[in-house]
Amino acid sequence: MTDQAAPENQFSIQKLYIKDVSFESPDTPSVFAFDSWEPQIELNLNNASKQVTEGVYEVIMSITATVKNNDKTAFLVEVQQAGLFNISGFNEQDTRYILGAQCMNILFPYAREVVSDLTNRGGFPPLLLNPVNFDALYAQAMQKQQAEAGAEGDESQTQH
Repeated sequence: MTDQAAPENQFSIQKLYIKDVSFESPDTPSVFAFDSWEPQIELNLNNASKQVTEGVYEVIMSITATVKNNDKTAFLVEVQQAGLFNISGFNEQDTRYILGAQCMNILFPYAREVVSDLTNRGGFPPLLLNPVNFDALYAQAMQKQQAEAGAEGDESQTQH
């Protein structure tokens, strides 16, 4: 009699895909008449996840970059890079870490490539996004969440 137990922890990529993409250059063609290219970049990075079926999660990384040159908007690029991930056998804390950090580490290079390609196709120098330490960002988010939960606990104790 063989005892075949399923592996406890499973994490794998099921599919990677672009969920949404947008490129706008509202001041073309006049924006191309720049004497010098000294872009001011505003970058927003967000993530979201939801369970699709048992053990399968959709994770979405949203990147929005607004680039101005001489106070004129050169372009705005928005990318939602997504993936379906099989995640099972982990406790809730580890699952949140995988969704909030590890999946982001997997999605970011793909989103970065899309941003670079879109800006280049829009007639601008490629926008090369610097690497991001998602482990550190996740740790900061957890510390902030714990601090807020602690502050709420303190407030509820003083209200009694």
